[in-house]
Amino acid sequence: MTATEWRRYSLKYDAPKIMGIINLTPDSFSDTVRYSGKEAVNRIFEMEDEGADIIDVGGESTRPGSLRVSPAEEISRIISVIKETAPSLKVPISADTMNPETAEAALNAGVAMINDIGGLRDERMMNIVASAGVPVVIVHMHGVPQTMQDRPMHGNVIEEISKFFDDTCSKAAASGVSRKMMILDPGIGFGKTSEQNIRMIENLRTLKKGYPLLTGTSMKSFLASAYPGMPRYEASIMSAKECIRNGADIVRVHDIKGTLNALRKQ
Repeated sequence: MTATEWRRYSLKYDAPKIMGIINLTPDSFSDTVRYSGKEAVNRIFEMEDEGADIIDVGGESTRPGSLRVSPAEEISRIISVIKETAPSLKVPISADTMNPETAEAALNAGVAMINDIGGLRDERMMNIVASAGVPVVIVHMHGVPQTMQDRPMHGNVIEEISKFFDDTCSKAAASGVSRKMMILDPGIGFGKTSEQNIRMIENLRTLKKGYPLLTGTSMKSFLASAYPGMPRYEASIMSAKECIRNGADIVRVHDIKGTLNALRKQ
């Protein structure tokens, strides 16, 4: 695994890749990094200038306890921003969604990747991604956002996530998704305890399975346990560095400049 190449884009994993986060939602993991309208458009171009390799746009909150929104509502939040930015960007935009309807609308609007926190459990999403021939981030989520932290995982977390990736990648390949387009995300913060999240970061290489691995730790609550007493924005950068040291190829972050500056000092 050295690169993901498709359409007019290429992600070469000779160096860590940075995925910038744009939340077009009224709530998110962080209450300081939400955008809407022109502000979101400006921030997307700013992220590209700061050095983001991918920009991930989401219109539905997946923080613990959050409620689902309809695909129509999700689409209304993201499509105009995608249409206004995608044609001019040199880096790919990813749609952060678990709704097949939203994924299809986003691809038609110019998105070049799908970040599916549903982990391709929906066969319609699998078929859409296969037909589009674009990269897909396969995220492991235990439960659903509304209740996932009420009933987190138990047992051997690494073993269970590893099996999920094996099964899902095989099923996706059989459905026509190219293995060269698959990117794995163990779903840090999605139905796991703080201790489990920390253990996952320590064992990322076990979870790679020969695919590019993406992690998203930025601004998540487990950081208080992982880095006691450290401000969350600093802990976010520290955890991104640790994920990369342990095998992550892509880190999903809010602070592009801070993360890149920290990586240069490694």
